[in-house]
Amino acid sequence: MKQRIGFFFLLIVAAGAGITGSRTAFAEGFSVKEGEPAPDFTLPDQEGKPVTLSAMRGKWVILYFYPKDDTPGCTKEACSFRDNIVAIQHLNAAVLGISVDSVASHKKFSDKNNLNFQILADDQFKVTRQYGTLTKFMGMDIARRSSVIIDPKGTIRKLFPAVEPTDHAREIHQTLKALQGG
Repeated sequence: MKQRIGFFFLLIVAAGAGITGSRTAFAEGFSVKEGEPAPDFTLPDQEGKPVTLSAMRGKWVILYFYPKDDTPGCTKEACSFRDNIVAIQHLNAAVLGISVDSVASHKKFSDKNNLNFQILADDQFKVTRQYGTLTKFMGMDIARRSSVIIDPKGTIRKLFPAVEPTDHAREIHQTLKALQGG
């Protein structure tokens, strides 16, 4: 019994550190494919403002799905995007974080970490189901840590089924440059 408790404690700590973002921990794949049109959606951001994906045509869009506001791995990833947002925006791209947390939770998380991009509340699991990123962890519904790059015409260009939270924003920046021929 002690071994099981220790294992679950280790799993919780690993999730917080972003370790369980690996392919082995969350093997579920996307329900979308590269080269397909990105499914459209409208979700509220941390201010409660509706954000519609199709309204962003003409820009590259990065959807980054993350498990939970204010956890260690998710905070590292959000702060990495915050710190790299100017370079990403310079490539005509917008970043949208998505988790199943509420607008109120996103507002608190955004304010606490001075986030300079929108994070969207998918508390009804609509978009995480559309994109195939909804999973369970310890009995809770969460978004699997993953990302999607969508081109200015609304086509999915790159899927990242598992990411490292601390370096993912730089990886996104490099991939965007490559996709744009730069």
